[in-house]
Amino acid sequence: MNNHILNKLFQTIEDRKGADPKDSYVASLFDQGTAKIAEKIGEEATETVIEVIKGDKEKLAQESADLIFHLMISWSDAGLKPNDIFKVLESREGISGHEEKESREK
Repeated sequence: MNNHILNKLFQTIEDRKGADPKDSYVASLFDQGTAKIAEKIGEEATETVIEVIKGDKEKLAQESADLIFHLMISWSDAGLKPNDIFKVLESREGISGHEEKESREK
């Protein structure tokens, strides 16, 4: 799994985290702080929803990639790694979505 594109992308994010904000978009987001990173996730999520409704698969793929990218920046900002999220997903495998949601509401 280490060669998976998500792991490669996350490593790039980690590598650029401390770069000069003038030279790196990723570094500029970290420099602007958690609230800016969250704002970008909201923007990308909204753009993704719009493409879901429009039904344009190519644009949906592009906006989904942007959303995942910005989520990964937030993971790094929070000290999470992709495997932390993958473990949660793996723990939910084979469990009904209704059951899983109900278990979190208790």
